[in-house]
Amino acid sequence: MIKKGKFSTKKNGTGFIILPVLLIILLVFIPMIQALFTSFQSGTPINMSFNGLGNYQRMLTDTTFRKAFFNTFLYLIIQVPIMLFLALIISAILNDKKMKFKGFFRTAMFLPCITSLVSYSLVMKSLFAANGFVNQILSNLNLISAPIQWLTHPIWAKVLIIISITWRWVGYNMIFFISGMQNIDPSIYEAADMDGASSTQQFFKVTIPNLKPIILFTTITSTIGTLQLFDEVQNITLGGPANATLTLSQYIYNLSYKFTPNFGYAAAVSFVIVIAIIILTIIQNKVGGEK
Repeated sequence: MIKKGKFSTKKNGTGFIILPVLLIILLVFIPMIQALFTSFQSGTPINMSFNGLGNYQRMLTDTTFRKAFFNTFLYLIIQVPIMLFLALIISAILNDKKMKFKGFFRTAMFLPCITSLVSYSLVMKSLFAANGFVNQILSNLNLISAPIQWLTHPIWAKVLIIISITWRWVGYNMIFFISGMQNIDPSIYEAADMDGASSTQQFFKVTIPNLKPIILFTTITSTIGTLQLFDEVQNITLGGPANATLTLSQYIYNLSYKFTPNFGYAAAVSFVIVIAIIILTIIQNKVGGEK
């Protein structure tokens, strides 16, 4: 009989917790604190000096920062609600037991999420070019008399970015909604049917209330993702025309690597995103309720 010694196989919860905590401190909290200190400094990366609140004061007069801030929140206010509503509608359709080939359509909707960013950006630029497929369709339907300049017009370029983000991430949120819908007790729908509720009434009175925690989760993650928006803008419009599609994350990249490196000001701008995420997350949690 083997006796248990100091190398007992009994699980020790402390051992499993220490390593993740150390990694989080090392890889998350220490860089955040270092970035915070950097936001109070100015100068080149080789010769940085303490600048107090100078970087934050500079934002008040920085027209490029104001434009990037406006664009980022414009995407947030317009794109996130549209994306989540479309994901809800598509999820309800693809969760219908009577629908055939549900697996195929679900896979097709999710594919954009795993598509190469560069490839999909090139496809979008081609589709929405002045002589691209989209303008040809709109022209053939007599909806436009002249090609829309999707890539060079300040307003239409924003619309293109919103369309691109929505196309890419609707399927991602759809997966969460379908999972939530499949966990709703079918007897609730049966009771609604007996009470004479239509499909639309069931969707708004039964489905959406039961998906409230998932809707809150997807809203928070979509908000964080949109406030950090960089890839689509960088690859499709480069922030143009004339910074019309520039976002805060792209501006941080430009300050760090495209212009004369200014890590202090870039760090200060990055904390604007952090503060915005914290405030919006608190508001969304309050609106969504404690549970």
